[in-house]
Amino acid sequence: MISSQVRLIKNSIIHKWKTSESIDELTTVKTCAIAARDIKMVYKSGFASFVALKGIDLKIPQGAIQLLMGPSGSGKTTLLSILAGILTPTSGSVHLLGKNITSMSGKELSKFRRERLGFIFQGFNLFPALTAAENVEVALNIKGIKGKPARQQSLELLDKVGLASKANSLPRNLSGGQKQRIAIARALAGNPQLIMADEPTAALDSHTGQVIIELLCQLAKQYGTTVVIVTHDARIKNFADYVTCMEDGLITTNPM
Repeated sequence: MISSQVRLIKNSIIHKWKTSESIDELTTVKTCAIAARDIKMVYKSGFASFVALKGIDLKIPQGAIQLLMGPSGSGKTTLLSILAGILTPTSGSVHLLGKNITSMSGKELSKFRRERLGFIFQGFNLFPALTAAENVEVALNIKGIKGKPARQQSLELLDKVGLASKANSLPRNLSGGQKQRIAIARALAGNPQLIMADEPTAALDSHTGQVIIELLCQLAKQYGTTVVIVTHDARIKNFADYVTCMEDGLITTNPM
């Protein structure tokens, strides 16, 4: 009889603990722009395998500027790609803006990224045959904004990044800093709620890189956009709300 009562009490405690854990997790998903849990990534080639991520937990509040830092091979770019829905983790879950993207179909995920995310790349990734304005227009077209509204918005975005006078210039006639400003304008096209940036200052000198990051963070705060930046550049740490350091597929420090 006593044994039966003990089991009942024990089961009740476990149920309450699990319920509390579920409520906490649900709260995190709703209040954070990004909530990643136990993310593991294993790359396989023939009989060989490489563990790139070894169980990453990461929470990023809405509107925050988050840096992912660490040496080459630490897993930060892999993590960024998973958070952006470009790669699918071997295991674990990622919630973006309250949506579990790891359970989405390819079509659903593509639509979600198109509508909610903006991207900034290390090598700018501009179309060389298109003008600055046209490069931004392409991003707007993808988000369903076309014609005159797209042209108008592209000019407004270029003005915000200080390149209104270069709207009709081709990328080959622009400096690295100017190209990255176009990339920022393109990333902001359609007012995405999340921006993912992979080494956005790597192709720039230190002064220009700092100016670019300052501009990106200023615009992100203005729009209320959450920004995740992968970087080696320790000089931009002061612009971040949170800095997460990685090494060998693990988070080594996380001030949050």
